[in-house]
Amino acid sequence: MKTVDNIKDTRQIINQWKNQGYTIGLVPTMGFLHDGHASLIKRACKENDKVVVSIFVNPIQFGPNEDFENYPRDFKKDCDLCRELGVDLIFNPKAEEMYPSEINTRVDIEKLGDNLCGAKRKGHFSGVCTVVTKLFNILTPDKAYFGQKDAQQLAIIKKMVADLNFNVEIIPCEIVREDDGLAMSSRNSYLTEPQRKAALILSESLNVAKESLIKGERNAETIKKLIEQKIQSEPLAVIDYVEIVDSETLVSVKEISNDILVAIAVKIGKTRLIDNFGVKMEG
Repeated sequence: MKTVDNIKDTRQIINQWKNQGYTIGLVPTMGFLHDGHASLIKRACKENDKVVVSIFVNPIQFGPNEDFENYPRDFKKDCDLCRELGVDLIFNPKAEEMYPSEINTRVDIEKLGDNLCGAKRKGHFSGVCTVVTKLFNILTPDKAYFGQKDAQQLAIIKKMVADLNFNVEIIPCEIVREDDGLAMSSRNSYLTEPQRKAALILSESLNVAKESLIKGERNAETIKKLIEQKIQSEPLAVIDYVEIVDSETLVSVKEISNDILVAIAVKIGKTRLIDNFGVKMEG
């Protein structure tokens, strides 16, 4: 496994692989890898000749009061995991390599970024789209792997790829959970033991919504209230948002008739966690 921190050398490696006819899979990450990331890497290794993992904590997707400086990092552990899983290349640039001067060009997306996390984190998805565009241009992967826990990010990346004619296939990968149901996230490391227990309220509240849907409830507001009531039963939990949206447009729905995404963001102490599930409506 090679580890490269600059664009020039990385492109040379990629060009060699392309000239040899190898297919390339990319798993974009911000590091502090966990089993959720590992599931993406394993799939990429099965489906491609060569696999690149990018590890880059992207400063332009963090707001002024967010956790960029404190975001968890453990590069040695990340390298050990990638080596164990059969990764061929880690691209680990510094911020000055990716953004060597003032950033005058950004990639943004309309509508899909207006709701959910986009409404709460202004400029976040512009930062995401910009860095993913750069990664696609530098690494030119055939396939790129994204987790469904960040459902809005996944929808935005898929739309950006379609709108801008990127020659890459986006592969959605299922949410990986701890045994007790908590969705895996690098930010889980922020939680104290009591907060970790309290964080189970996210998956528990979504299970309440699933049960209601199974029983035939189709009024979105009714289901949202059930989720909110469940979350509010946990003293350490503060709701950021609870939304039921069309799975393609991410626009809020009143009556559930088409495919939907049920998405929540909850603060446990200072840690903001997200979770979701999708529903495909028959007929």
